[in-house]
Parts: sequence; structure tokens; C-alpha cells
Amino acid sequence: MIAWSIFIPACFALNCAPGPNNMLTFSNAARLGFVPALLGGLGRMPAFVFLIAVTIVGLGAVLAASATAFTIIKLVGAAYLIYVGIQFWRKARALANATSLDSAIGKLMRRDFVIAISNPKAIAVFTAFFPQFIDASQPAWSQLAAMGGVFLALEVVAVALYVVSGVVLGKLLKSERVFVHLNRLVGAVLIVSGGTMAVSRN
Repeated sequence: MIAWSIFIPACFALNCAPGPNNMLTFSNAARLGFVPALLGGLGRMPAFVFLIAVTIVGLGAVLAASATAFTIIKLVGAAYLIYVGIQFWRKARALANATSLDSAIGKLMRRDFVIAISNPKAIAVFTAFFPQFIDASQPAWSQLAAMGGVFLALEVVAVALYVVSGVVLGKLLKSERVFVHLNRLVGAVLIVSGGTMAVSRN
């Protein structure tokens, strides 16, 4: 039986980690409000559903074992993170004055999806973290599916928490200068994350 009392808090800690997707959602919420940021943040869900499905059928382990495939995914993801980070830095002032009407929901969701699907850390979560909780006496696929469902539910909660935090900050600090600095901070986080990902040997 899966040790849910251990898995759930450990999993939620991973969901709430201030990674690129969550930082992007936080920034969107501060600038654009609750609904655009929440819908944009949910763009990662199809990516995670796909990665969980891949893990269940065993392809995740193949990717994890293939240095070439993993390196390609890592470099593509790193390049995209750096690109988005540069855009946030260069367009910090324009983004600070953006409204929900200026940012199409589809665009926000696509950006969140690409960051999630191209981040090899997500593969590591599903291929290295999940198996630690598998009961060898039970079918692995059903346990992975159950853990995947819980992960997705907790991810929605994490997205909502970042959205609420961002909205609160946006209401408290209604200053263009603050939003410019926030956009540059998010841009810097994305650039550093991409650079770290690119040079990482693991």
C-alpha cells in the first residue's frame, strides 16, 4: 500500500517549490489578476498528464536512461527558459502596464505548457520520486496512476496558492516600478534556471 501520509506532504512540497512555472504564475497574477493567471497556470496540466502517462507505460525510464534523449530535452528546455527570461527582462516596463486584455489566455497557457513539458526535472519527479512509494506486491501501473492523480490535484492547489499570493501582492503594491522589478526578478529566475539546467551534468 502506498504510504500516503508520507507521499502527500512530500509531493506537495515539490508542487509548491518556486520553480519557473510557479514564478511565472505568480508574476501573471500580480499583473493580470486571478482568472488569467489561474487559467494560464493550468496550462502545465496537459504536460504533466502526458509525462505521467509516459512514466506509467515505462517510457519515462527509457528517457531517464538515455543520455542523448535527456540532453536534448534538457537543452531545449534550458534555451526556452532563457528566452522567456530575456523577454521578461527586456519588456519589464511594457509588461508592468499590461492588463488582462493584453494577454490572451491561450498564450499564457501555451507558455506554461512549454516550460513544463521541456523541463527534465518533471521527468525526474515521475521516474525517480514516484517509484520510491511503490508497493512491490501490487501492480505498479495502478499505483503510479493513483500517485499521478494526487500529484495533479495538489498541483492545482499549488497554482491557486501562487495565484492568490500574486493577486494580493498586486493589490498591495500598485506601482509600475514595483511591477518592473518583479518582472525583472522573474526574468532573472528563468534565465538562471535555464542556465543551471544547461550546465547541469545530472
